Amino acid sequence: MSEQTVLITGTSTGIGLEIALGCARAGWRTVATMRDPGRAERLRDAADSAGVADLIDVRRLDVTRPTAVDSCVAEVMSAYGRLDAVVNNAGAGHVGTLEQESVDEVRAVMEVNFFGVLHVSHAALPHLRASRGRLVTVSSVGGVVGQPFNEAYCAAKFAVEGFMESLAPLAATTGVRVTVVEPGAVASEFVSNIDIDAEAAIAAAGVYGPALRAYLARTGQAFAAAQSSADAAAVVVATLADPAPPVRVQTSDAARQFVGVKLADTDGGAVARLTGGWLA
Repeated sequence: MSEQTVLITGTSTGIGLEIALGCARAGWRTVATMRDPGRAERLRDAADSAGVADLIDVRRLDVTRPTAVDSCVAEVMSAYGRLDAVVNNAGAGHVGTLEQESVDEVRAVMEVNFFGVLHVSHAALPHLRASRGRLVTVSSVGGVVGQPFNEAYCAAKFAVEGFMESLAPLAATTGVRVTVVEPGAVASEFVSNIDIDAEAAIAAAGVYGPALRAYLARTGQAFAAAQSSADAAAVVVATLADPAPPVRVQTSDAARQFVGVKLADTDGGAVARLTGGWLA
């Protein structure tokens, strides 16, 4: 793997950090990007402890800025001469509902979680085609099952899933394998970074207040038994090494069971009963 290069977005914490470490341990030249490289200390310390610091190259990248994406990919090609894999991991959580937020807020969620993925993939694909490489995108079970108070986030992840599922067979004709990875609840900073004041949000939710209280209580229980970031990342690293990777892969049994409800639910009733139960 020492000559193979992978570019990973969103590596300052959580799954992204663990993917970067896992790739470096597997021998990949790992370009670990993040919006603020000032937050790279945890990754660098972990890489030092794992003895892989020489394989990790931290670079600045804001995936919502197309010119920055193009420049970053060009710099990677200049530095290493090849790009064998991309892992779209950068993203942002969001809790809210349509009546109580602006369309601009929804648009901002789409910019990070959907268009950011497209910017990186668009810039990388010609190089991945040259290397017959891999395009892996960290989606979510929320990209399969719509969830109350997650309309904008799920919409973005649904869009990612639809785009990549549509792209996969076409990319395969040129030797590029496309995969979406679907974690469920993961113990990472992703949820805490949403930065919601629960009681203030419930008070401001008006008619939706009781449902939001029930939803937040259920979500807290789900994340109390969450999968570790390292375990979720291990699935991504294994997918990169798989000679015949799937188009869709979940990171845990719980995630497989959850998305399985939707994939077998032709009339939508099972999902409505499942997620509606969260609001009681």
